[in-house]
Order: sequence, then C-alpha cells, then structure tokens
Amino acid sequence: MVAFVMMARTLALRLHFLGHLDDQILPSLKACAGKRLSSPGLRTSTICFPTCSSLSPRGVCTTERDPMFLAAGSVRPYQKLFPSGSGLSLLHHLTSDEDHTFIKRLTSCTSSQQVLRLLRSYPLLSGAAAASILHRLADLEHDSACGLRKPQMLLSDAGLNELCQTLEHDSAKLQDEVLVRALLGCTRLYLDPQSRLVVRLVFESQKRLNLERLSVEALCGLSRALFALEGPNSGMIKQAMSQLQNKDTAQWNTAELVAVYSMLANGLGEDGCYLELLNKMNTQALQLVQKMGPGAISEILGALFKLRHKEALPLVIALCKQAVHHVQNFADPELTVVLSALMHYGHSDHFLVEALERHVPKVAFTAHAETVTKVMQFFRRWRILSPPVFNTVAESFVYRAEEYSTWQVSQQIAALGVLGYLPPDAGRLFRKVESVLHARFSQFQPRALLDLLYACTLLQRYPLNFVSKVFSPYFMQQLQGEEGSGIDHRVLAQLTQLYMTVKLECPFYDGPRLSPKFQVKSFLASGQSLETPVEPHFYNAVKSALVDLLGAQSYFASRVLTPYCYTIDIEIKLDEEGYVLPASHTDEVHKRIALCIDGSKRFAANAEKLLGKEAIKQRHLRILGYEVVQISYYEFEKLKDKKEVVEYLHKKIFPHSYRLSW
Repeated sequence: MVAFVMMARTLALRLHFLGHLDDQILPSLKACAGKRLSSPGLRTSTICFPTCSSLSPRGVCTTERDPMFLAAGSVRPYQKLFPSGSGLSLLHHLTSDEDHTFIKRLTSCTSSQQVLRLLRSYPLLSGAAAASILHRLADLEHDSACGLRKPQMLLSDAGLNELCQTLEHDSAKLQDEVLVRALLGCTRLYLDPQSRLVVRLVFESQKRLNLERLSVEALCGLSRALFALEGPNSGMIKQAMSQLQNKDTAQWNTAELVAVYSMLANGLGEDGCYLELLNKMNTQALQLVQKMGPGAISEILGALFKLRHKEALPLVIALCKQAVHHVQNFADPELTVVLSALMHYGHSDHFLVEALERHVPKVAFTAHAETVTKVMQFFRRWRILSPPVFNTVAESFVYRAEEYSTWQVSQQIAALGVLGYLPPDAGRLFRKVESVLHARFSQFQPRALLDLLYACTLLQRYPLNFVSKVFSPYFMQQLQGEEGSGIDHRVLAQLTQLYMTVKLECPFYDGPRLSPKFQVKSFLASGQSLETPVEPHFYNAVKSALVDLLGAQSYFASRVLTPYCYTIDIEIKLDEEGYVLPASHTDEVHKRIALCIDGSKRFAANAEKLLGKEAIKQRHLRILGYEVVQISYYEFEKLKDKKEVVEYLHKKIFPHSYRLSW
C-alpha cells in the first residue's frame, strides 16, 4: 500500500512540471489513488472516467463532427498494472505483410465485438495496429445521437483494458506517428483527459514536441487531439502550430496538405485563424492538384467548405476539374462532400455533369441515400435537366423510399419540381410519394412537407388530402415555431401559390382555406422568388420593338402586378373588335395579353424547357383569362435586326392580323 501511495505521489509531482497540465489534474490523480487504497485487498490501480452527472471542467472538446459525449459510468479499464505471464506486447515488430493482414481484418470488422475478438486473437501487435484498434472502435461505436453506443461494454473489456495499459507502459517506445495516433484515438473514444493513459500519452507527446522533430502529419494529429482535450488555447497547440508554420509549405506532399486542411477544419481554423498558413497551402495544393486522388480531393474540398474560406475559389475550380476524372472512384460520402462544397462555392463544370450522368444511373439503386439526394440537389441548384439521372433516381425511389428520411424524400421530389420534369413512369412515382405521406406524415418537418407538396403541384399532381392539412391552424403554428422569428416571404409565397393552385386547378376542393394574414401580395421578391425577374437587356429590346409595332409606349404596360400575385412583364389590352387600347384604359377591355419575356434564367440551363415555377405561372395566367404570349430568348437571339424583331413580335402577338406600317 505504501509503495502504491509513493508511486501515485511521484507521478503527480512529475506531472506538476508539465506546462500543459494544471492543478485540476493533481487532485483527480490523488483522489483515484485514495479511492483504490480505501478498498482493502485490491492491488490494482484504476483510471477515472467521469460520469454524466459529474463532468470535469476540463471535458473533452471533441474535434469530430458529432456532438461531444463522455462515456457514462465508473469504468475500470486496467485490470492489472503489470500483468504477469505473457501479456500483450507492442514491441513486436510485425512484418509489413503481417501488419497489412491485421489491418485488413480489422477494417472488415463490422461490430465492436468482432474487433475485440480480433484483439484477443493477436497477443503480439505493432504499435500502429494497437492505435488502429482504438480508431476502429470509435468508428463503429460512434453514435451521432449520444456519443458511444455501448461505452460500458467497450471500456470494461479485458482485452481492451490490457491494450490501454500496455500503451501507457510502452508509450516512450512508440514511434511519433503511432504515439499521436493513439492519443487521438483516446479522444475519439472520449477517455477522461485526466486518466493515466491520456496523461501519459500527453506527457510523452510533450517530450517529442520539445525536440522539434515531429513530422507535419504528427503535428496535425497532436493538435487535433489537444484541441479535443484542452480547447484552442492550449499551450501545446500553440507550440505545435508554431512549428508547423515554420515548415516550408512548398515542400509538403498531398498527404501532408490533407492532414493540415483536416486539422484546421476540425476547429483550429475557425474564426479566420491561420489564414496566412491556409493561403500558402492553397498555393501548394494548386501545384499538386493534378496528382490528387478522390480521397484527397474530397478531404480538401470538405475542409474548405467547413472553413468557409473565401479566397479558395481558384483551388476549388482546379479540384473540380480533377474530380471529373474520379467521379466513378469516389466513395459515397466523398462524392457527397464534393458536391456540397461545389454548391457552396457556386461552381459547376460541364464535364462534371457529364461524368455524373454516366455514373449516377449505375449506382442509383445502391448508393447511400444522402449521396443520391445530394446529386438531385446539385442538378436542382444549377437548373440542369438530366433525364438519365432523373429517370433512374425516380425509378429507384419507388423501391427505396423507405430508406430515405422525410427530408431526403422532400428534396428529391423538389428537384423534379424545380426543373418541371415528369419521369416516364410518373404514376408509380407519385403513388409511392402518396404512400410515404400516408405512412410518415407526422414525421415530416413543416418546411420539408411544404416543399414536397409545392413540388407536386408544380408537376400538376395534387395530393389534396395532405394539402388541406397544410392550411390548418395547427400546421401554421408548427411552421411559425420552426421558423422562429416570423415566417419568411418565400414560405408565405409557397403557401399562397399552393392555395391558389388548389382553387384554380381543383375547383371541387372544399377544404380549409389559407388565412389572409399568411397570403402575400406578390410572388416577385428579392432573394429566392417564385418568379424570375425579367432580364433588363432582353426586356429593353422587346419594349423598343413594341413601340415600333404599336406606335407608342402608351399602348402597353410594363411589369404589371395582377390581383393574383403574379407580375406580368408586359400587358396589352384589346377591345371586343381586337383593337389595342391604351394601357390606362379600364373600361371595355375584352382581352388581356400577357407577354412573358422569358430569358435564359427561366429555363433549364441545358435545355429549352421552362422551369416549374415559370410553367405554373403561365398555366395560371391562362386559367385566369389571359392570353399568354411567350417571347423566348432562344428564338429572339436568332433575329438579326430590329425589323426582324418587329415582324417576329407581330406574328407572336397578332398571328391572324395584317400589320400596318406606321
């Protein structure tokens, strides 16, 4: 007992001299030792894991995407301090083939139980293999909802206990990269920062850091681990980052660049920190981009996306071009990250679209649900009409809808609505949508439900049973709660147009009405509007020719807001005999002609097809009694001079009358 007390005190005194440890650690170590001494007959030491009810002020500040969670309960990972007999050894130098075989078997494990069984079958492990076990367990046990799925089962396993004890005992003999990787693995498993294993690994890392010999990748791994343990103000992090900034970025290879990008994206690069380093890295990455594989492209684009780095567009464009060659090689999560980053930076590429059109139809039935959804969002974002992709995704939706979250269901159908595209087997598709709505209506978030129903009406499909629920006071209350500080204009415009669609296209509808206080006066608004503003140059060219055609500008009105919320680009009024009336005339108006001056932004980017929101506008104007005349950009661009423009407008507006010269 006396020997144990002396050992604990000696360790505490040694830790006192470390700059990265403070007075909070020492009482915890003494408390652990005291607690063990109070249990007579026990000769083993323990490592302290905090419970949820008594978290240490220095909790794990995880660098992972998922929320922070500390393993609950009092856990004893060390059964013996120095096990007798032939214990686990990390000093055995496995051959590269043996190590490769072990890592391959480890990667194939699909559960923690398999990993632990594999661990028990290997009494001899390399340090790298031991660190890989910690990371594989973290991969398998990580639960985005609550940290670790089964922390008690993991941390009470005898084999894992022995592995942790051996890592502590042999930490001084581990290679730099292995030492750092083991420490990072501990943070991913949410081990207590004040535990003996973590303290020992941090102590050994400080010694290596002081020698200023750590590689770029080791410095990155160490910084990530320390960020999780101590937050951004750690003295060791500042020391590590100082050494990293002093290295010549022009000499870094792709793996080193990826390590630094990932480290910065996991917290250290927030709030614009290390911008000078980031800009140097961007310059070097541009030099190496043509040699990058799918993993590196995804990691760097994902990091730039998380960092919201505004000066990275040249690198993003180069990475996009390189990504074209690897579309078929991207893992689903990698492709999801690439498309998300490109949408954030507002960049697309014709060749990337073609590559996706070749690849997605082959994998639509097996790809991850989020990847399929992201592809549809990407095509929607850039207004790309792609029948090969849309048809296959729509077909796969019929078979896979149960796998999708309600948000993913909404986004996939919304993409079809935006492009105004009905796949060949639309009947089966919308029967499946209706089935999903029946089965999971209560699971839809208000905005997701509204987007889905709105997309259906754009495609002339009217799920009235569910639309009626949207106009109920209960739904509006839910929507207000989700929006927080008031409902934005676009949502109110969607509700108004949805209600107008039901009244105009489903006259037999007799359900709840949308309260006037939730109705907008105009669908045209700044930002995301339900109408695309007319292109000024195109509008002026048409207006000038109309003056020549009609004789004066007073015979037509511009940008007319109708009582039905739509804005007409140009309105012409005719009397009963077909003569043009002055725009100010309000009596004896027999016909109203609505000129839709449809520039390229009102069409799909790659096809002469109106977007869904423009098609529904023209459909509604016809129902309301307007004669709709479409002036499309692709016809207008073929006209050579003003004379041809005037003749063109005459044939479009007055196809059955002879034109007089003024």
